[in-house]
Amino acid sequence: MQYLLLIYSDEKDAPNQDQAALMADYGAFTQGIIQNGNFKSADRLRPVSDATTVRVRNGKTLSTDGPFAETREQLGGYYLIDVPDLDAALSWAARCPGAQHGVLEVRPIFQM
Repeated sequence: MQYLLLIYSDEKDAPNQDQAALMADYGAFTQGIIQNGNFKSADRLRPVSDATTVRVRNGKTLSTDGPFAETREQLGGYYLIDVPDLDAALSWAARCPGAQHGVLEVRPIFQM
């Protein structure tokens, strides 16, 4: 079954982290998923300041700069994994470096 691991963190904390060490941790985590055959895809997202939110109301398209919601933690990236069950997905989420400084949301995928 496929699960999306959504990585949320406070972008304001980023300058306080050792970026080289963090990227090395993510590299090792990614290699572990790949080597176990559970990896489908992953990407890091640009900052929320680069986001544009789109809504259609009464047939009119409205776009605004910034994220959908103002929150303390922003969606910073994701992993799409293919594992046997929720327990396996939760195990991978707990090993993700993002779980140490933010939160991970684990969501099952409806396969189309």
